[in-house]
Parts: sequence; structure tokens; C-alpha cells
Amino acid sequence: MFRDRQEAGERLGLELLGAKLAKPVVLALPRGGIPVAAAVASALDAPLDVLIVRKVGAPGNAELAVAAIVDGTPPDVVVNREIVEAYSLGDEELAALVNAERPELERRSRLFRGVTRSHSLAGRTAVLVDDGAATGATLKVALRAVKRRGPTRTVVALPVAPSDALDVLRQEADQVFCLSAPGRFRALSYHYRSFPQLTDEDAMNALRAANEERRLRHPR
Repeated sequence: MFRDRQEAGERLGLELLGAKLAKPVVLALPRGGIPVAAAVASALDAPLDVLIVRKVGAPGNAELAVAAIVDGTPPDVVVNREIVEAYSLGDEELAALVNAERPELERRSRLFRGVTRSHSLAGRTAVLVDDGAATGATLKVALRAVKRRGPTRTVVALPVAPSDALDVLRQEADQVFCLSAPGRFRALSYHYRSFPQLTDEDAMNALRAANEERRLRHPR
């Protein structure tokens, strides 16, 4: 049980500090991953970035992802071929579903890029951080997109996740760190004493505070 996201990030940061990661860049999955990632970045004295992932739902079943769009220049589209084939989606149908989600991805990108800049992953260790994972599906597509950006190593860092989700992530990442893998997972909120739903403003304030801390540590 974690007190809140910040404490989870502090504990996770200590765990990662012992791993002596080479040239880490910490990538937070908004919104809930930002306070966790901010504490991890502070512990590692590493740059903090955001990685925005937008799920593309299947026709009539928005919870089932046929693809995902990951923020970038240009954005990466990761397709779930099994689901596409199951729904017999043609290229035009798939493109229409993807394009319908682009405005929200672009809105979130403008929002978060207004308070933090993008960091190159070339030759760095990409450390993907969230406040937990129930299935690992979002992080799975995020990892596939991140690998296209030239990191030397990909790492996933989570406070809590079930063992089957961790198995999924270990097939995609070079290394997975997780502080707790309970046998009975239920929902993420059960593993935190305080687990409020964060607004965009909450997330941006956490980014601003992390950026200011790093600026004070590394004045130009």
C-alpha cells in the first residue's frame, strides 16, 4: 500500500537508482503517471518528459483497442493486427478510426508541451513510468513506439501491477521494475491510500514543479 503517487515514485526512484541506468530520460504517461515519474526523475537526476498515448477503439467497442497513437513528430500509430482482422477492418476504415482520435491527442500534446519540452531518446535509456498497470496494454504500445526513437535501452517502472501484466511488459522492454505484484490486484486505487483522479491542471502543475526543481539543480 502506497501513501500516494509521490511516495510511490520516491520508492520507485530508490529502486532504479540502484540499477545505475545509463543516461536515463524519464517518460511519464499522463495524467496519473506524472507525479510518480517526477519523483523518479528527481531521484535519478534525469530529464522528465511525457509520453501521450491515445487508444483507438474498435467499432461499437471503444474499450477494445484496434490501434493506439503515441505523441511524437510525427505521431506513431501502433496497430493491433489481431483485432483489426477480427473486425475485418480495411485500410480506409482503420485510417478513419485513427483520424477521429488525432484531435484529442493533439490537444493533449499542445497542453503538456506548453510546460515541458520534448527530449531526444537517441543513445539514452528510456524509462517509462505510470502509477500502475492493470493489463499492460497501454505501456505495450508505448514501448513499441519508443523503440522507433533510437534509445539504447527501454525500461518500465511501476509501483504496482499484476504478474500477468508484467509478463506482457517483459516481452517488450529490456528491463521491468515493479515494487508490488499482488496476487489479487483489483483496481489501482486499492493499492493507494490517496488516489485522486488528476485533472490536466494537476498534471501540468506537477510537471512545472519538476521542471523548476531540475532548473535549480542545473542552472545555466
